[in-house]
Amino acid sequence: MLTVTDWRELAACRDSDPDLFFPIGTTGPATDMIRQSVAICSACSMQEECLQYALETNQEAGVWGAYPEDDRRRLRKRWLAERRRQRQAAS
Repeated sequence: MLTVTDWRELAACRDSDPDLFFPIGTTGPATDMIRQSVAICSACSMQEECLQYALETNQEAGVWGAYPEDDRRRLRKRWLAERRRQRQAAS
């Protein structure tokens, strides 16, 4: 099983400029940065681990696991609701 840091060492973004994944805003030049970072993430074998980390640790900024901030925020709401349902079903 991979640890939190293992997946980062294998991630496609490892050799990319970190600023690319944390654009300022969502319009203008930021749209190109988001598109480029999502393309890198989409081709990464660690995409699921990255997204899981972002959801579990509530990463609010940047692109994680090919999900920009707004998309990941919506996904996290569904993810949290599913976790609550699973906990309730288990008790």
